[in-house]
Amino acid sequence: VGDGNGHIGLGLKAAKEVATAIRGGIINAKMNLMPVRRGYWGLMSGLPHTVPCKVSGKCGSVRIRLIPAPRGSGLVASVVPKKLLNMAGIEDCYTSSSGHSRTRGNLAMAVYEALGKTYSFLSPDLWMETEFKPTPAQEHTDFLAKKTTKVANYA
Repeated sequence: VGDGNGHIGLGLKAAKEVATAIRGGIINAKMNLMPVRRGYWGLMSGLPHTVPCKVSGKCGSVRIRLIPAPRGSGLVASVVPKKLLNMAGIEDCYTSSSGHSRTRGNLAMAVYEALGKTYSFLSPDLWMETEFKPTPAQEHTDFLAKKTTKVANYA
């Protein structure tokens, strides 16, 4: 389940009837919705269109790596990752997979895990605004610059 605008969910359900399993899977996917961070490749013009950096995910023997791509290159991926990336709102992305990627469930979960890692690092656009305070030496420089005379106590 995805809205094509930075959110995606993945769900599994087993049931005796197909319709019940599909309905349960959709409900499960809606419960597992997560945000997907999108970024730029090259110039930061227009809306974000690709993954912000290289991310990887693993499930079973399947490992997948999502690599940022230039605008207009499209989704260079097999059928399952292409559907998930499209649902997440990513327009351009290179992928690289290894392992037994014919196992669709593991491949889908690996892509889902990789997309979840897009918010796991802090990039400069997410940094808090830094307030620089003067050091104690700078703050009390007037007091430290005063000449003081020592008074001797000869009692």
